[in-house]
Amino acid sequence: MKSAVLTFTCMVGLLAHLHVVQAIDTPEKWVKLHNDVRAKVGVGPLRWNRTLENYAKNYAIKRSGDCELIHSHGPYGENIYWGQGEGVTDAAAAMRCWVDEEIDYYDYNANTCIDGKDCLHYTQIIWKNTVQVGCGMAQCTTVANKVFISCNYYPPGNFVGQRPY
Repeated sequence: MKSAVLTFTCMVGLLAHLHVVQAIDTPEKWVKLHNDVRAKVGVGPLRWNRTLENYAKNYAIKRSGDCELIHSHGPYGENIYWGQGEGVTDAAAAMRCWVDEEIDYYDYNANTCIDGKDCLHYTQIIWKNTVQVGCGMAQCTTVANKVFISCNYYPPGNFVGQRPY
């Protein structure tokens, strides 16, 4: 009996250590934020996909130990983000960061990111052939009030030489 209690206590401690952020941002909120951006350029709406959500959540948990912005290199399109502090640890903050790339860095006429800047987060969000999205987040374990967010997209976008829409 003592070993069962000890095992249970260790499991609770391990789960508490992961600091997974529970559904503060709903799938509906993520989809709305994405579809609002997509509507501005005339591409169709995205649907939520639980497989993509699980992939994103699992990857966020994996990155929660260091929260470095390293892509998973998985089979899906992917946007990643970390935020620390009040007002920058949710879906809206991640989307602002990704979408602001359009304003600052994307040149539609040339179909490039200007001045060697990164705008691939934005172009993935508006990629015309992408129809599904799933996102997840985890609390970083090494820094207080810091989260790692991942959104995955199917089919993926950002193919060299193709326009997003």
